[in-house]
Amino acid sequence: MGFTVVSRSGSPTRRENQKRRVCFRLLLRLLRRGFVVLSAESDPKMPNYSIRGINVEFPFEAYQSQIIYMDRVIESLQNKCHALLESPTGTGKTLCLLCATLAWRKSLGSFSTRKDRKNSAIPWSDSDEPLSQSGGGGGAFPTIVYASRTHSQLRQVIKELKRSSYRPKMVVLGSREQLCVNEEVNSLRGKALTNACQYLCKKRGKRQCNHFNRLPDYLKHNPHIGDEPVDIEDLVNIGKDSGPCPYYITRELHKDVDIIFAPYNYLISNGYRKFLKVNWTNSVLIFDEAHNLESLCADSASFDLPSVLLSACISEAQECVQLAAARRDSLNDVSINPENFAILKGLLLKLQELISKVPIPKRDEGFTKPGPYIYEMLKTLNITHETAPKLIGTVEEAAVFLEEEKQRTATNAGSKLEIIADMLKLIFRENGSNHADVYRVHVQELEQNSTDVMKGKVSRTLSWWCFSPGITMLDIAQKGVGSIILTSGTLSPMDSLAQELKLDFPIRLENPHVISSNQLWAGVVSTGPSGYVLNSSYRNRDVPEYKQELGNAIVNFSRVVPEGLLIFFPSYYLMDSCITFWKNGCYRNSMTVWERICKLKKPVIEPKDSSLFPAAMRDFSEKLQDRATSGVVFFAVCRGKVSEGLDFADGAGRAVVITGLPYARVTDPRVKLKREFLDEQSQLADVKLPRSTLLSGSMWYSQEAARAVNQAIGRVIRHRHDYGAIIFCDDRFEQPSQQSKISLWIRPNVKCYSRYGEVISDLARFFRTERSNFPARLVTEQENNIVSTLLPVESIEDNPTPAFGQ
Repeated sequence: MGFTVVSRSGSPTRRENQKRRVCFRLLLRLLRRGFVVLSAESDPKMPNYSIRGINVEFPFEAYQSQIIYMDRVIESLQNKCHALLESPTGTGKTLCLLCATLAWRKSLGSFSTRKDRKNSAIPWSDSDEPLSQSGGGGGAFPTIVYASRTHSQLRQVIKELKRSSYRPKMVVLGSREQLCVNEEVNSLRGKALTNACQYLCKKRGKRQCNHFNRLPDYLKHNPHIGDEPVDIEDLVNIGKDSGPCPYYITRELHKDVDIIFAPYNYLISNGYRKFLKVNWTNSVLIFDEAHNLESLCADSASFDLPSVLLSACISEAQECVQLAAARRDSLNDVSINPENFAILKGLLLKLQELISKVPIPKRDEGFTKPGPYIYEMLKTLNITHETAPKLIGTVEEAAVFLEEEKQRTATNAGSKLEIIADMLKLIFRENGSNHADVYRVHVQELEQNSTDVMKGKVSRTLSWWCFSPGITMLDIAQKGVGSIILTSGTLSPMDSLAQELKLDFPIRLENPHVISSNQLWAGVVSTGPSGYVLNSSYRNRDVPEYKQELGNAIVNFSRVVPEGLLIFFPSYYLMDSCITFWKNGCYRNSMTVWERICKLKKPVIEPKDSSLFPAAMRDFSEKLQDRATSGVVFFAVCRGKVSEGLDFADGAGRAVVITGLPYARVTDPRVKLKREFLDEQSQLADVKLPRSTLLSGSMWYSQEAARAVNQAIGRVIRHRHDYGAIIFCDDRFEQPSQQSKISLWIRPNVKCYSRYGEVISDLARFFRTERSNFPARLVTEQENNIVSTLLPVESIEDNPTPAFGQ
């Protein structure tokens, strides 16, 4: 068996031949092992690869790293085991994941086309045609659930699905807020929208939702909805002009599909997960962009109850008492008992008093107890596993009652009481007390505002923090799931990630990039132009000389880096502090550091307020396209929006500067308790395990900072023909321990510079060379499709809060 590779641009260049020889050697290794077979009969428009006996159709000629990635995916699926797969952004990870997973699924049996709707509350079809047995919800074949952080990321995934040859029955899940097309209620938010929707769908009285009423007829005459990829926007467009309800379309479709696309919340939140009508046995769960999964899992299993929120809940309970009493007196309505709401108000007042009396010897440290202490606290209020269900029912009744009244009076504000219900459900969930040992109860005294001072109240927050994100993953795995695949551009170090999630991940991959080494410049800059050490540690960050030196270094980078330059700071505090200093500092010459930067590149600053971020992105895009300027410099923060999920391909991001290590604030109570918890767990661990493999508090603390750095670094190289520079402006990156945490594909290219002058000359040479190498580059079809330009401003969003199934 042989195969032929044809140059995309006519005769192969010397560089192309070199790359192909390397690729061929790696492919031959896989061929000898029997993992990969290249089909001689492949359609040139849709190459086929036989990987572990599975025929995978791929839209383009696959790179060697992509074949290896698909091999690991199929290995995980065939062996029903979990996988950690790291592949740099720009390597076609999403397309590989979809093609490999769907090829494996297709090998089990045909994709679904018609479904058995017998158990549906809404008739699907009155056709007598034979029903497929491949239904995801209850059929013979496993369901695939593909989760990512936000709907904007899922939108990109569905675009990749459209590029593939695979057409599984699919649905993308969203909340009522995203899918409702009823103009009477879609301006509402949260519980108010949910209640209004449910009220109009009950078909009582003259007020009904016409979109909901049109659903049965639409489903009957459109049985093929979901056979072609549809996104949130597509569903909304279907529902407009008096069409069917998009939200209830997804509720019906998701019960019997081959693949479900959803935000993380639908899987990691027990409250949302229980509404999914999925046969979990042997199902496949994919977490894309999973670098923050542990923190999201921990957050979903924790809560914070600040005193201002508790006070609002008490006021709402009092409002319910008054409304219920007034309704009983004026309308003789005895269906709602005001005494229940009075009892609720009394319990909340007692909880407020209990929290206010907690002894806090040192304000900075707060009050901390082991996790089970939460049950002792609530028992004094007679809230136990036995009484909690009734109390939760009263809270939910109060929230609904209040929302109905607000709807009647055209008040859009959501109820705060539902947060109390969520808190109680979390504490008293099934087997909840069994996990209490991995929690900590914490009461913290906060800055007092003027209102609290006037009322003589102390502002406090009651927290129940989960320090073992594995609780969530174990709950999911114990449902009989076949494979859980976590993938991202930055998952390393994988040992600690696996320990945190409490799952066994026998299949792991750290993929190289598809670029050549000459397309990347990476260097550690330990000193600035005048020789002062660059180090943003806590002791040094407020020193004027440091800020001056960093500013002068950025001025020079702005001079030699073409087009877009991204500057990442460890925190908003340090970014604001430096920019203020550069604007206001006194200098011997007439121009400040800020004025010198602005003369070379137009500045954009990442806002701390997320609502202002779309405007900042528009500003960046407009300045980048302005031919009259020599480029843009974007000042941003590690872990901020710029560092997470945005693509700065080609000229949008020619270089990224890391100004320091983004360690979390060491005095933060949650950070401090997490470190203490991990140290305790290390001491209690099985002595058979090597101590070096256990995740200590200091290891976790350092690795969290490293992951944030790697995420920021990932903004600069976005596809095969991209090129750029990574500049580490902190001498701590010279340490081998820090370099070992940098992503594997970057590590071999990192060079440490002792003299700043060498940095500038090398950078200038790099950009001169690469700009001449790619003056009018020929980009392959695959590379055109892998590249992701800056996301449209309207698609930039926070993590959505789904309200599915309610």
